[in-house]
Amino acid sequence: MKVEQISIFLENKPGRLEDVTGIFEKGKINIRALSLADTTEFGILRLIVDDNEKAKRLLNDSGYTVGINEVVAVEVEDRPGGLHRILTALSREKINVEYMYAFVRQSGQNAVMIFRFDSPAAAVTALAREGVRVIDGKDLYAM
Repeated sequence: MKVEQISIFLENKPGRLEDVTGIFEKGKINIRALSLADTTEFGILRLIVDDNEKAKRLLNDSGYTVGINEVVAVEVEDRPGGLHRILTALSREKINVEYMYAFVRQSGQNAVMIFRFDSPAAAVTALAREGVRVIDGKDLYAM
């Protein structure tokens, strides 16, 4: 269940995010989910997009440092305790969550969490044992 995420290193200054979204607009790249972590000097913009290869090429051509990492997308019940159930299964197997972010497609429907694990294969196995739906990249990019 492979999902590719683009990571872009950005200077922490006005206009940098707008520049990236402008590149995507011109290239007709659709953002499915994103997370931004920052320090005083730089940020890391993590994105799930509908066309990774094209996005990476366009960003590289514009001078950005871009990486592609494997993450795991999981459907989370949109109710109190939905995320806790998943984290409990991971904790029981001693799987570390390095970071995560989420998006909701429509209120009242299940949310989608994007996870970066220290052991993705073990995480997918543990989640499958719990009956948690792990979303394939092709399905996620098309959402």
